[in-house]
Amino acid sequence: MALRAVIFDYGRVLTGPPDPAAHEALVRITGLSSDRLDGLYWKDRQAYDEGKLTGLEFWRRVAGEAGLELSESAIEELNLWDARMWTRGDRAMLDWQVALKQRGLLTAIVSNMGDTVHEHMERELEWLSRFDLLVWSYQLRVAKPDPAIYRYALERLGTRPEETLFIDDKAENLDTALALGMRGLVFSTVEDLRDKLKDSGLVAELPLP
Repeated sequence: MALRAVIFDYGRVLTGPPDPAAHEALVRITGLSSDRLDGLYWKDRQAYDEGKLTGLEFWRRVAGEAGLELSESAIEELNLWDARMWTRGDRAMLDWQVALKQRGLLTAIVSNMGDTVHEHMERELEWLSRFDLLVWSYQLRVAKPDPAIYRYALERLGTRPEETLFIDDKAENLDTALALGMRGLVFSTVEDLRDKLKDSGLVAELPLP
């Protein structure tokens, strides 16, 4: 069955790695080592992405677990730098999304995302409007790899799993898509994606990035 849609993850697929300047700001404000900060950051990130915590609540929890006594203005600054860290678009991937649309395919984003980061993206990233569907986990209170978020996207797109290609940088997220019958590729670099599209035979249906 021919492909009708491509669903992208957001972070590290449509965007590059986290902005190092923003990450350095988080380290500076907290006074933590980079490794210690990263450990605390990812510990509660799923709860933030599932909408169980707001951005400010997330950073208050990080500070509390680190034993830090930070002012509310420092918490707000951490929240802002966190949002900025995820807004560097990958030009090659964004250009490919345009090429897919020109080929007649639907395009969507399904991303684990917290409220403050999303609000910042909406203000800064005009290219989000080019997608047919945007699915943010905190709004649904369900995050990848829960199959419910994939089913929601398929229903909204109006495509069958086998008509839909899912691209994510995390293998565990891809596993759920494949279990639902979707086609899928793990993303690492644009060059690697190009090779995988060739190897899978999808170049007959899709332009190369």
